[in-house]
Amino acid sequence: MPISPDPPRPPLQDEVSEEIGKQLQLTLVELIALSLAGKQLHWSIYGREFLAVHRHLDQLVDQWRELEDLVAERAAAIGLAPDGSAAAVIELCDLRPLEPGFSEVESAVEHLHAQLSAVAARVRRRSRVVGALDVVSHDVLVDVVRRIEEQVWTMRAQLPDELSG
Repeated sequence: MPISPDPPRPPLQDEVSEEIGKQLQLTLVELIALSLAGKQLHWSIYGREFLAVHRHLDQLVDQWRELEDLVAERAAAIGLAPDGSAAAVIELCDLRPLEPGFSEVESAVEHLHAQLSAVAARVRRRSRVVGALDVVSHDVLVDVVRRIEEQVWTMRAQLPDELSG
């Protein structure tokens, strides 16, 4: 059997694939930005609860990297090349970058909680857009938002009482 020069693609129209690809790409760069911020905080936090947060950040980074693969592989499956380059993250990501230097644990948790909440809201909106176009890609984004909302919940539990309500 001859090998096809083009990879098989789901039966989606080009404009549909492009819109789905746009939503997946925006999600991918946010996940990459989260994993970079998480690792930076992992290395630079200090203070009370350091060890617990330090370990939690490693778990979160691992989860974000798994989600990056899930999103990027879906984009590739529909015939769009995902872009995880630093340039793409800088250009497309709406997350506020971390300030250089060390971060006190409490402010790091507040920052990450705010970022996760914002990403969860945007991925939820993207999933509604994609849901009208392709059920499989929608399922990928639903999985991403489900896991990020769970992470928001676990980060909120680490906030000071006056901020966690």
